[in-house]
Amino acid sequence: MSGASLPWLAALRQRLGTRHVLTSPAELLSYESDALTLFRCKPAAVVLPANAEEVAFTMALLHEHGVVCTPRGAGTGLSGGALVPEGGVILSTTRMQAIVEIDGEERRAYVEPGVVNAKLSSAVAHLGLRYAPDPASQSVCTLGGNVAENAGGPMCFLHGTTSQHVLAADVVLADGTRQRWGHLCADGHGPDLRGLLCGSEGSLAVVVGLWLRLMPVPERVTTMLAAFPSVTAACAAVSGIVAAGLRPVALEVMDQRAIEAVENSVYRSGLPREAGAVLLVECEGHEQQVVQESAAVEAMLRAKNPLQLERGDDPARRIALWKGRKGAGGALGRLAPDSYVMDGVVPRSQLAAIMEFVEEVEEEVGLPVANLFHAGDGNIHPHFAYDGRDPEQAAKVERAGAQILEKCLELGGSLSGEHGIGLEKQHLLDRQFSADTLRVMHQVGQWLDPHDCLNPRKGLPLGRGCAEAFHRHGGGAV
Repeated sequence: MSGASLPWLAALRQRLGTRHVLTSPAELLSYESDALTLFRCKPAAVVLPANAEEVAFTMALLHEHGVVCTPRGAGTGLSGGALVPEGGVILSTTRMQAIVEIDGEERRAYVEPGVVNAKLSSAVAHLGLRYAPDPASQSVCTLGGNVAENAGGPMCFLHGTTSQHVLAADVVLADGTRQRWGHLCADGHGPDLRGLLCGSEGSLAVVVGLWLRLMPVPERVTTMLAAFPSVTAACAAVSGIVAAGLRPVALEVMDQRAIEAVENSVYRSGLPREAGAVLLVECEGHEQQVVQESAAVEAMLRAKNPLQLERGDDPARRIALWKGRKGAGGALGRLAPDSYVMDGVVPRSQLAAIMEFVEEVEEEVGLPVANLFHAGDGNIHPHFAYDGRDPEQAAKVERAGAQILEKCLELGGSLSGEHGIGLEKQHLLDRQFSADTLRVMHQVGQWLDPHDCLNPRKGLPLGRGCAEAFHRHGGGAV
């Protein structure tokens, strides 16, 4: 059916304006996938509402016509969660970029979902405040998308993931109904719908506004870089720090392939190329607290006989070190036309075991893998470099990813730390959750969206026919 013959499309153009309803092949191309290019599907249209009222109008109209819809932020997701089945509509919140209110006294801010993560901290810095969750893509990812995936980042070892920083959310349901989930008062009662929203991958409601908790900028920050001969040695250092009861804000590991990629890119930061792995440790807080904690961490690191140990109290050096870590994903993108960035979790005591298994899988598939991970949380991110135009390579990395995730479960971990389930992991959900638990998850979705119109069944097992509609191996949807 052509766009001209769709009554809902005409109504959307009339309300939102023609230039905010995209339908041409060129315009739709960038919305066929998120940052995980293993999956693709072309939407019938992309709509870009400017405010909550236009979101509510869009959802009510699509619901009336039985059109499925998927909310989308900046498209930086890495699990295929922001795709919509053929004939469906993507609702992009990127025009909704207002920081509406900043309450310095209560340490909170009200923002629209299209605000870029890093911009919120910049906007409140003059008050001595910041927004703590800091995913690697924080310079481009949006806060609405962060809520959908319950994003974390290096600082989540101490400060937790997005859910710990959301006070309340204004949302639009699948039928266009507007509600507020959560409370600004700490003693709010009733079901925790705010908590339910975080990590729901846009399948329960569309976020149109967020009350977010802000934190004071720390008095002092110290960053240490320890180089080790192997990833195993770096993991042992992490275990020692955690076992000693120390609580740095971040514990990040990069292996040699990641180091080489960074040092060969615009993100170079003077990392030691000869190291098998480097460990970044950052301590923050009150002056005396950081002095004491960083001294204890340094002593612990020296006891592990590092190849090199650098203490970065100088802000410029700290920024350079983090530029290397946060730019590593972009640097690794230069290794091949496509990259598959995985996300799984193991207990910290099993980090060395899962890294050894990743190495075995790398040898089996014959494709290069680099490792970056939030070691403090046991959250691993193997990066497979491959050519998506080659169906054999695409199939290999998808199978390899499944093997690694199954091993995470075997070691007592979980399928996701921060990337979500999306399309990538839905076929493995019954390995982690019981049939009864999955049934309850499905019932919650049915309660809020009985017609299954909003990002249908993302984060839940899909039937094979539905899942395969998104698969792309070698250039086209199956």
